[in-house]
Amino acid sequence: MNERAGGREARERIRQELIAAPRVVAALVAAVRAQVPAYAALDDERLREVRAIAAWALERMLRLWATDGALTPADLRRLRGIAAARAADGRPVQAVLRAYRVAVTALTDEVAACTPPPDAADAFALARMALTTLDTLSEEMAAAYTATSEDLAADRDRALRLLLDDLIAGRHASVGALTDRAARLGAQLPDPYCLLVAEPTEPDGGTGVTQETAAELLATLTSRTGDAQVTSTATVRGSRLVLMLPAAAGRTAPEALRERALRGCAVSDEPLDRIAVAHRLAADALDTAPAHAHHPARMLTDGDAHVLALLAGRPATTPDRISRLLLGPLVHAGRRHLLEALTTYLDTGSATAAARTLGLHPQSLRYRLRRIAELTHRDPRDPWQRLTLDIARTIGPWAS
Repeated sequence: MNERAGGREARERIRQELIAAPRVVAALVAAVRAQVPAYAALDDERLREVRAIAAWALERMLRLWATDGALTPADLRRLRGIAAARAADGRPVQAVLRAYRVAVTALTDEVAACTPPPDAADAFALARMALTTLDTLSEEMAAAYTATSEDLAADRDRALRLLLDDLIAGRHASVGALTDRAARLGAQLPDPYCLLVAEPTEPDGGTGVTQETAAELLATLTSRTGDAQVTSTATVRGSRLVLMLPAAAGRTAPEALRERALRGCAVSDEPLDRIAVAHRLAADALDTAPAHAHHPARMLTDGDAHVLALLAGRPATTPDRISRLLLGPLVHAGRRHLLEALTTYLDTGSATAAARTLGLHPQSLRYRLRRIAELTHRDPRDPWQRLTLDIARTIGPWAS
């Protein structure tokens, strides 16, 4: 009896030592990130969550060891909740369970490194507790993960909304994990895609947006492309709709937005692993665009969003890329005469003056301006679009 009490005192000493050392949680998380690929590229929000779970697991495992205890019903409920959350965000259950095994291995290393280390009986007790606990949590978490996955698959629309919510919040580990999660839902995400963020043209006087509004707009836009091979989805973020569409569907959006008294920004030049960046660009563009940037016949696009980010001092890409996004085909060698016409028009302020400078008939210069508008989808005569074109030709490598 005295011998057992002495063993518990030694375990309690080690428990307190490890709980008081912040480096222990950091070591567990580092081991998981190094050995489990699904955890290697977690965003800051998920990394904070992993640290919190690691701190809880560390405290519970050490207390079970120190007291010869077992997982409580409250512990099992928390483990099932963690597994359900992982099913919802698409992290594979195999990776989740492996993360716990890696963390427990790292924990035993930390215990062994204490001074003095545990004796043979306490080390055996630690191994037995670890194996028993891992066995129980594996069963509980696997069952909860499967049940949640089945529920989400049954409510496919909700699962797709959750997927999009996670994407625009940056909560995904890799394109591979994203593809796997979509495949479990029987979905193929559009690639290339268009991320459309839309809001009422009069936010203060409007009635707001709902998930039904998002679903109806999504149905309208996807019906115009006829692409049954990919899965589009929509969600609501605050007072805004967010739709993930095939790139072709995004090009038909201005009319649909106008019919519903909405305005929007569509970003379609970011890869799948930068959907969160695309959403931030579009949302920031709607926040900062002046009133004259919006027009019933068009919506803001990548170029507008990048110009607005640049003007706000938060560029999301290089000046060269911004310039190419806006000028498009004008930078090709065979169309440099159009770039020259645009530059001269912007410098002189009128077609007549630009034609005189270039030695052209005014009608020839106006024809070139029409070609510029066709190729760039930007009319140099429109104040906002003229500003974006002026910025593009100024910051590009061909400015000289």
